[in-house]
Amino acid sequence: MDIRDFLEYLISKNVSDYTLKSYENDISQFINFLKENGIKDIEEVKVKDIRNFLSYLIDNGYTTTSCSRKLSSIKSYMKFLKRTGRIRTNPTISIKSPRKKRKTPSFLTEREIEELFALLPRNNLLDIRNLAIFELLYGSGLRASELVNLKLSDINFYNETVSVFGKRKKYRIIPLTKKSIESLKDYLKYRGNEEGYLFLSKSGKRLTQRDLQRIVNRFISQVTTLTRMSPHTLRHTFATHLLTRGADLRAVQELLGHSSLSTTQIYTHYTIEKLKEIYKKAHPRGE
Repeated sequence: MDIRDFLEYLISKNVSDYTLKSYENDISQFINFLKENGIKDIEEVKVKDIRNFLSYLIDNGYTTTSCSRKLSSIKSYMKFLKRTGRIRTNPTISIKSPRKKRKTPSFLTEREIEELFALLPRNNLLDIRNLAIFELLYGSGLRASELVNLKLSDINFYNETVSVFGKRKKYRIIPLTKKSIESLKDYLKYRGNEEGYLFLSKSGKRLTQRDLQRIVNRFISQVTTLTRMSPHTLRHTFATHLLTRGADLRAVQELLGHSSLSTTQIYTHYTIEKLKEIYKKAHPRGE
């Protein structure tokens, strides 16, 4: 049960390194499970074997989200094998993903955002870099992976935009706020205008997602009681604040780089609650 051809196929589809590694880990885990249960040929796999694997995952503490992702990886793998004539039937067709409850995104209030930017120090290169990072995350709604992979050439000061490659290498151009432009120009005074990755660590190397996580959590934790914090919190905040102030849902979808509008609609929960609050206060029969 060799998965190298499948991985090469994924590479040809321009999936990210992270996605490729996830597929490899998920499918390798499934194959190891099959071998431990006496199945050595992928052609022998039945529906019950996949159900048994899902049960095994649940029994070992995997979340519904993780189980769904692993099943999705297996489905893609089996579909590839069927299309390339390596199996006669696809045993995953009738298997549905475990139901998962969609969480409402965690975000900062506008007051917390003001407090966050007020407490950010501005004393040295790393402080100025961090300010630019926060301005971009909140001002343009970038994913953590998108931000750490930004190159200096991705910033267009003339058009006031930033170009990013999102999931599945999907390209999009996002406007920059005035504050983002100011902070980036200040940062470049320290960093210099050498081409390469935009945000650098203290040692001059590309900032990693783990570095970014630490920076963001250190400051966000000082202004909020949220238990779940990450760079994505600022992306959630970006979308929520846009919608709260009346932005079109389709426009927010484009800015976030979502392929499906339903993904963007998770941010409407708060705006609906806000509308109810306004309605109750303003309408004669609202109370």
